[in-house]
Amino acid sequence: MRKTITAIVLATLLIGSMGGFALAQPMSKAEHQRLFIKGAQLWPLYCNTCHNARPGSEKAPYEWNAIILHMRMLGNIPADDQRALVEYLKAR
Repeated sequence: MRKTITAIVLATLLIGSMGGFALAQPMSKAEHQRLFIKGAQLWPLYCNTCHNARPGSEKAPYEWNAIILHMRMLGNIPADDQRALVEYLKAR
């Protein structure tokens, strides 16, 4: 019973956070470029220590949102760094 409740809570949080991405304001080209560069600099620090480099096109954009959210919780990644990593991975 407790595992079921935990799973429901986690699924609700995940679905709610993915909806937050959809409601975000469109960003300017300069902002996207800034986040891409920052994400490229952060990827070796946060991701490369455990993962081999893969093309960003390996996953759909919505999948990167969920993956980075999960990794943010595991790796204690700040929100601004999470956003930069998502932009980097989606654009690769």
